Amino acid sequence: MGQEALDAGDFSAAARSFEQARQLAPENIQANRGLLLAYLQQGRLGEAGQLGQAAVARWPDDAELQHYLGLVYFKESRNAEALSALRHAAELDPSQFGVHFDIALVNLSQSNYADAANELEKAIRLDPKSAMAHILLGRTYQNTNRTLQAIDQFQTGLRLDPNAPLGHYHLGFAYASVGRNAEAIEEYKKELDRSPRNAAVLYQLGHRQLDSGDLKSALEHLKRATELEPNQPEAVYDLGKALLLSGDTEAAIPVLRRAIELKPSDPSPHYQLSRALDRSGNKDEARQELQTFATLKKAEPVTGGMASGPVQ
Repeated sequence: MGQEALDAGDFSAAARSFEQARQLAPENIQANRGLLLAYLQQGRLGEAGQLGQAAVARWPDDAELQHYLGLVYFKESRNAEALSALRHAAELDPSQFGVHFDIALVNLSQSNYADAANELEKAIRLDPKSAMAHILLGRTYQNTNRTLQAIDQFQTGLRLDPNAPLGHYHLGFAYASVGRNAEAIEEYKKELDRSPRNAAVLYQLGHRQLDSGDLKSALEHLKRATELEPNQPEAVYDLGKALLLSGDTEAAIPVLRRAIELKPSDPSPHYQLSRALDRSGNKDEARQELQTFATLKKAEPVTGGMASGPVQ
């Protein structure tokens, strides 16, 4: 009954059933596995951790128990312990797709892209039809400057599942990073159809439309992005720039001032604000902002483009 409840997603019933089974037979490994998984799925991490540690002490060579305990540690942000348990599980049974996938997730959470790529490549060899594995592998490639390979992985993932979470978003980012702006816009639009209130998607779409000169569309999407996340400095800056380029200088000035408040070290809003102030006749403050821009620009570190946005 416990396994049936797990399969049905009724984790409370599964936990009760496995608890009873474990009381009757404490040495039943299936009962321990099932109860640990039920606790994990319920978010009862304290109980899951205690049970998992006791279970792996009793059955140290059981890959499934090591896997579940690794997931408990990951959910508790104990990443070093999570990797230790998951890697042990992979050593015990290297044929499990889920173990390699979860090791990759831990590495991705720490921006260890090369290690994540290695595990995702192993996972895909075990299950080449996992859309999410291809999407995540694309992210690791994007963040290790293998953009063309990233595009191939994103496209493969989307062929397998056109609705893969953030698949179109990441493909759009990859296209944009190699200058394929029109294709990037189309991918962001597809993602927006699936996630109309995703501020990151709205920002990236508006940003690319701004770059392409489509000010009307850029203003629409950037306004929505800043409504959803008013403290996102890049979106606020882009909105101010779009307002200025569209000729609405008076509306642009307070937005650009807000962008400076949100990210004082960014030189770009100072430059755009200088332009806006000059147009509005405030010449002295315009010169001050231009000087601030020059000072910040000189001190600005050189950065590279990386894939942005959530893992999943």
